Amino acid sequence: MDMKALLQRFDGRSRLLVHSLHSGAAGASNAQTVFNKQRRSDPDFTLNPFLETLCQQEACVHEDALVLKPLVCLFSEGFKRNLLCFLHVLHPGLPKDHVLHLLRCLTRDDVENQWTCVLIKQLQRDIEGTRKGTLLTSDGTGKLKSLCERFRNANEKGKWAYCFEDLEAEDKETNIPVLSQKKRKSDNMDHDGDAQEDQQSKRLKMDFCPSEEEERLTEEEEPKIRTSQLQQSAASVSQARSDVLGSSKNLPDHMKAAVPVIKELLDTESAVEVLCSMLCLSEASEQSLPQFCSCLLELSPDLSHSTASAVITHLLLPKILSLAEPASRCLVTAVMSLCTRYPRPTCQALIEPVLQKGQTGSAQAEVLCRLVVDCLEPHHMLLVFRTILGVSWDEGVLSVIHALLDSELELSEEDFSLFTDQLCSQSPHFSKSMKFAKMLLSVLTKYQSHVNPACHHTLSSCLSFNETFLKKSLQAALKRISL
Repeated sequence: MDMKALLQRFDGRSRLLVHSLHSGAAGASNAQTVFNKQRRSDPDFTLNPFLETLCQQEACVHEDALVLKPLVCLFSEGFKRNLLCFLHVLHPGLPKDHVLHLLRCLTRDDVENQWTCVLIKQLQRDIEGTRKGTLLTSDGTGKLKSLCERFRNANEKGKWAYCFEDLEAEDKETNIPVLSQKKRKSDNMDHDGDAQEDQQSKRLKMDFCPSEEEERLTEEEEPKIRTSQLQQSAASVSQARSDVLGSSKNLPDHMKAAVPVIKELLDTESAVEVLCSMLCLSEASEQSLPQFCSCLLELSPDLSHSTASAVITHLLLPKILSLAEPASRCLVTAVMSLCTRYPRPTCQALIEPVLQKGQTGSAQAEVLCRLVVDCLEPHHMLLVFRTILGVSWDEGVLSVIHALLDSELELSEEDFSLFTDQLCSQSPHFSKSMKFAKMLLSVLTKYQSHVNPACHHTLSSCLSFNETFLKKSLQAALKRISL
């Protein structure tokens, strides 16, 4: 059956995916790009119709007989490999039963391509969460065992070349000129060369004749080596995908891979948390932060609230908490760029944890004040203000409160009443603090309309603890408030 007839079985959107999967070695990547665009135009779009169509029975001629086969079995081996790679990337967000049904349809047909067999087994193991058995075919296993036996018996004749003597014997008839040339070279070798070869043979014995203990360690290390190779392969695929982001060319490789993966492949908070932990975002250098954040801001549509919060928590929060001196320009730029685009996640994942930590130093306070003044809208400032009412105060927190009050918040009567109560309880601890005195002065001059009789009495009690030279100015400002 030709390609045109096969395409008639699919709807319009699925045909685009089929065309993409038929586009050679880049088929899986092209199909992923098409699928992402379809999801952006229609968030409810799923691959279920596409997978169901691939599993439909189709009549075809096989060995001069009319038989029924799943539609997917009628496509080329290249299409099947691209399809399996495509599903391997997206399967966490797809119904397991649909994907497993498609894999069963593929295994009904005689799969001759060993690479396709391995992809089917790998995808099935990933979906079912099992690691039983091996991905090697029986033929591959036999060849590997045969090669190992040749290495193990290399010491019988003392030369590395004899490990492959069987292969040379098989190719003798077809490679007579090559072998005769080797023979002539061998006849011309001098005794010094033989002596050197004997020394090399002794070294090869040590290298390729491992002890039982070494063989046991090798067997234990084999799964780790295989896992490392798979991780390196996945990293190379992610590297190729991230090259389209021009502004990410200076990023570390693992952060380049994270940019599209966070947005396009993961849609649950727990999955993003795991990814951020694996990427060690908290250990990223400050110089790379502006480029990484720039890549995140290029994504469309925007990150979800939970995804943005997870990224901010892992990428920025540890660096802000560990500040012992003023933040670098790179760090401030990164924080402000994400805060401008994602203000609510920044409030909940960065500002609140810093305030609740109870150790807001001058460096942390400077960053928070920059965010309050330059990035947050009034309703987000109100979230920060309400958070401050529930945490312990120090000089750093006073700086943030002063920045909030200077922005002239729209406080409700309840919020202002809670704030004055907190002022009264904190007054004894800041009796000599100029920051606290200036904050009180800001309250008495900018929020006069909020002061009711109860608040007036509370503020009067606050001033009684003040021991700074601003005390008379504070008392005069309180007297000017008419009730």
